[in-house]
Amino acid sequence: DLTPWRKCQVARHPERPHCKDYIDALFSEYTPLAGDRNFADDHAVMGGLARFNDTPVMVIGHEKGTDTKSRIERNFGMARPEGYRKAIRLMELADKFGLPVVTLVDTPGAYPGKGAEERGQSEAIARSTEKCLQIGVPLVSVVIGEGGSGGAVAFATANRVAMLEHSVYSVITPEGCASILWKDAERMREAAEALRLTAQDLKKLGVTDQIIQEPNGGAHRDPSATIEAVGRSIAAMLKDIEKLDAKQLIKARREKFLELGSSGLAA
Repeated sequence: DLTPWRKCQVARHPERPHCKDYIDALFSEYTPLAGDRNFADDHAVMGGLARFNDTPVMVIGHEKGTDTKSRIERNFGMARPEGYRKAIRLMELADKFGLPVVTLVDTPGAYPGKGAEERGQSEAIARSTEKCLQIGVPLVSVVIGEGGSGGAVAFATANRVAMLEHSVYSVITPEGCASILWKDAERMREAAEALRLTAQDLKKLGVTDQIIQEPNGGAHRDPSATIEAVGRSIAAMLKDIEKLDAKQLIKARREKFLELGSSGLAA
């Protein structure tokens, strides 16, 4: 019964399990891969080779950090261009070796700083989204907290998309929407209602395929149970598409997102 604004607050709760927690618990033999081979390594994006249920995969996700020091190091989960270019490199590697890709989305949005813009932020996001549509391996995504704008879409253009019950996924934050529409960030509650950013709304609109139930009070109340539920969801999504070949995966992924702009979303 939480309002959309309350769900935003739960999605942002600092004690929710983050990307690193999921990787540590669900994936074995994780070998992190760093750098975009161009500028730097963006610590807001982590990813690498791993095994999921003994199957080799590539896992990529946003990491917000857990304390002041790590949050600053991770830039609060707001990726710069080099983070998206790292993700592109990892997806290309997965495609080359036939590895399924699992992405974990948790970001308020891509970093809007001057340096990021100078290094081609929008181009990097667009190419990451394009790469999601091009790879001929299974791609599944889970929104584990915040799914903010193009910074989230760049990882979540997947064959299957799941959302935690109290996660949110939107083109803009409620505060940003209220500031633009009404010049008043304090109207964020009204904006959250209008944005239809909850998992329940997005399931009706076809943006997400599955809602993963959280413990009463939110994922932070029982992180272990939440992580186990996400693991079951990832396994089910991968099993659902494991028999599709490369051409079928690419075609299904493209059609899935092309259909979002048709009658189903308008309704």
